[in-house]
Amino acid sequence: MQSFIHGFAIGMSLIVAIGAQNAFVLKQGLKRQYVFWVCLLCATSDAILIALGVTGFAQVIQSYPQILSITKYFGAAFLFIYGAQHFYAAVTQNQSLSASDTQAENVWKILAICAALTWLNPHVYLDTVILLGSISTQYAATKMYFAFGAMTASFIFFFVLGFGARFLQPIFQRPQAWKILDMMIALMMWAMAFNLLFN
Repeated sequence: MQSFIHGFAIGMSLIVAIGAQNAFVLKQGLKRQYVFWVCLLCATSDAILIALGVTGFAQVIQSYPQILSITKYFGAAFLFIYGAQHFYAAVTQNQSLSASDTQAENVWKILAICAALTWLNPHVYLDTVILLGSISTQYAATKMYFAFGAMTASFIFFFVLGFGARFLQPIFQRPQAWKILDMMIALMMWAMAFNLLFN
């Protein structure tokens, strides 16, 4: 139980940081579009990466750092383009938007964007595979409980974020709020792309 609690606490502390993935889940939650599937994809992806870290895949990444280099450049390019789309929406979108009348996009397109934001982000590998994988070695006999705790934190966080976003819907019935959100997401994506390339 102690290993589970430690895994849960460390997992939650890593995942609550505002990032591209969390911003995407928040926006889908506000739109009420495919929230369950987006949250499930994010949490399941985290669970897979955590399992890889705990079972020793962290050593593979440390032995072959070019894996992170490849994801760094692809991830930075994707974040720049995704940020540009939100910047364009912030500048050109003037109509009143509410979560109930936004046009639903194709579910596969949404899940593809979500998967790219998750798997093309090198920080995800550093946090889940390498960091959690390294910490799990302190729990040699109970590391699977540690991993399960971290996975549980991921599932709880994403589903609370996705389905809890609807409580912010009254704020986003004003078009200005959506413009501000889009601009914030655009700047966040560009900052993360710059950080990946130059930090």
